[in-house]
Amino acid sequence: MKFLVTGGAGFMGINLVRHLLDRGHAVRSYDIAPFDYPEAARVSVLRGDIRDRDLHPRAFEGVDVVVHCAAALPLCAPDEILSVEVEGTRRLLESAAAAGIDRFVHISSTAVYGIPDHHPLIESDRISGVGPYGEAKVRAEAVCSQFREQGMCVPVLRPKSFVGPERLGVFELLYDFAYGGHNFPVLGRGDNLYQLLDVADLCQAVELCATGERDAVNDVFNVGAGRYGTLRQSFQAVLDRAGHGKHVIGLPAAPAIWTLRALESLGLSPLYKWIYETAATESFVGIDKISARLGYAPRYSNEEALIRNYDWYVANRPTITRGAGVTHREPWKKGALALARFVF
Repeated sequence: MKFLVTGGAGFMGINLVRHLLDRGHAVRSYDIAPFDYPEAARVSVLRGDIRDRDLHPRAFEGVDVVVHCAAALPLCAPDEILSVEVEGTRRLLESAAAAGIDRFVHISSTAVYGIPDHHPLIESDRISGVGPYGEAKVRAEAVCSQFREQGMCVPVLRPKSFVGPERLGVFELLYDFAYGGHNFPVLGRGDNLYQLLDVADLCQAVELCATGERDAVNDVFNVGAGRYGTLRQSFQAVLDRAGHGKHVIGLPAAPAIWTLRALESLGLSPLYKWIYETAATESFVGIDKISARLGYAPRYSNEEALIRNYDWYVANRPTITRGAGVTHREPWKKGALALARFVF
């Protein structure tokens, strides 16, 4: 089949592009960022804003399935997040429907569940996003529901935070501390169950939604690791891989959260509310629905996923550009958190 991958130059995008190419599919990447990967010669590359309707005829030409990964991430300006997430999704769906494309896989987020009061979270639970990103994801899902009700096949995936090759962003903090031989601080004791996801397993879920029976896939699905433990266990696996004998260090949660709130308000921390408000609490979703209905079978545990990502980080560290990025493929500006290395 021929796939259109929006956000194809991003972290999830490039992993999905490689996954699809390896399985013999044709792929077009549609992203405002340059597609600067070795696979460029094997991919139809369209560079531009997903909100630009003038580019949509070229984007959708000959396409069988759309996978909508493009997003303005939480460190972007709130109005940009809202515009890209909601209006961008709406315009893409309108153009896809007009082009006669029936299947549109939308990548949402478990951020739509807000700050939960129970676990595991299941797809029928109330959704209420935290912050501009979570709120925009809720509204984007509502747009998807409208098109599903109009007869279009619109599977929606809600992945847990996912890691793997090319992933930096907030996880670069952990990898940087581990590589440099530092202990790593977490909010609270770190004994809370915390589920992550390997991007390869997310790509498996996308392919199942793209190729499965229409009635089976036309729904909302959580996606997460099948094997996971506490946050302390997951992060300690990376520190052990680094080989410096360092450990996860727990911090009193309440004072740390107040400090992070203040630092965020001053622009001195890359951590946003949904990260630090949930880091010390249980965080896992049920994956029974996608497993039973579509045959989803995640391969990687939390620890395996993080170690796979850390190994990629070590191998590529000399070429990683340091700066103040806002995407998952860039190191985020650490701000005041950079000083933590001198403490831990």
